[in-house]
Amino acid sequence: MKCIIVDDEYPSREELKYFIENFSSLEIVQEFEDPLEVLKYLQENSVDIIFLDINMPNLDGMSLGKLISKFNKRPEMVFITAYDHYAVDAFDIQAFDYIMKPYSEERIVNTLKRLESRPVIKSDEVKESHPHSKLTICKGDKMQVLSLDEVYYCEACERETKVFTEKDVYISKLKISDLETKLPKEMFFRCHRSYIVNIDKISEIIPWFNSTYNLKFKGLKNEVPVSRGKVKEFKDIMNIK
Repeated sequence: MKCIIVDDEYPSREELKYFIENFSSLEIVQEFEDPLEVLKYLQENSVDIIFLDINMPNLDGMSLGKLISKFNKRPEMVFITAYDHYAVDAFDIQAFDYIMKPYSEERIVNTLKRLESRPVIKSDEVKESHPHSKLTICKGDKMQVLSLDEVYYCEACERETKVFTEKDVYISKLKISDLETKLPKEMFFRCHRSYIVNIDKISEIIPWFNSTYNLKFKGLKNEVPVSRGKVKEFKDIMNIK
């Protein structure tokens, strides 16, 4: 099983690594000091277990855990912290365990054994059998988890992508071509090199120059073009004769 460690203190990460590597068969695939980097990593990678501290910069571990708990197929979460007053919050989001620092060898090894004995779908299998149903994207200095049915359309913006919902605009750190691979084709269509649209959100199809179209969305003023090279495929999808 694949796991990651999220803790801004190097000695704490090293201590946990020692126990994982010597008392379990878990594979540590990545370590993080910054919780925001974890969300970016999980956009493209699946893991089975996350070990997280709570008191960290930019985004505390509990807020990170609450975001992860909304994932369609979320990893097990083990909080390892010096603070006891977050325990109730941890179990509200169904954390696997909550370990207080400093912890004993017996305590951490017991948790590792329970993790290994618990039936878990491997992360590679999850990636194949559970398509992404959510996006984790930026809004200012925070990260937001969006359901795909909230997304109206996406627009390329240099090496990032703007994601438009009914009320807000978010930023995905992925290029539009990479984001396209994470969106279900039965729901989203790349209508232009700079745009991906949620087919279900289209409210009006406007004939435009050179036999192309502009698309409107309910509740939004913006229009999105369909390029000439995408017109035939778009007409097939929308059953336009």
